[in-house]
Amino acid sequence: MRRVSPQELLVKPFSIFDRQWALLVAGSERPNPMTVSWGGLGTLWNRPVATVYVRPTRFTFTLLGEEPAFTLNFLPEAHRAGLDLCGGISGRDADKWEATGLHRLPGETVGAARVAEAELALECRVLATVDLDPARFLDPAIGDLYPRKDYHRVFIGEILGAWAEDRFTAKVA
Repeated sequence: MRRVSPQELLVKPFSIFDRQWALLVAGSERPNPMTVSWGGLGTLWNRPVATVYVRPTRFTFTLLGEEPAFTLNFLPEAHRAGLDLCGGISGRDADKWEATGLHRLPGETVGAARVAEAELALECRVLATVDLDPARFLDPAIGDLYPRKDYHRVFIGEILGAWAEDRFTAKVA
């Protein structure tokens, strides 16, 4: 994997989160990987950004509040069991790194770690947050996704560093 410009990235935006999933890692003292399958990549305020959604009940939510930075790590299918585990247990109660056998790499631009096994990793500093407000849901079916009323907070992160396998990149002219 090599460092690349975010503008070089070639990803399928509607499947990289929904089908491949990612590990969002937050916290520098005790970095915690959390599986995410909702998110986006794009441009906002003339900057490359990654958008992730985290419920306030998650340990990662607390870590993001303490240190507004994260990494997004997309792993190959061989690590699907690790992604499942990181989405099913809390970092409050377990060391997910040990449980999955995944390895940390130090972040180069943020305090959060990257995942060594990732084939695409993004280091992000949080620029803004937005709390989802159910009063603004125009489709009533969206409310059904929140039986506990634990509405997500949107974290908009500027991509400060990107590392990718060649299959995720194209040379920019």
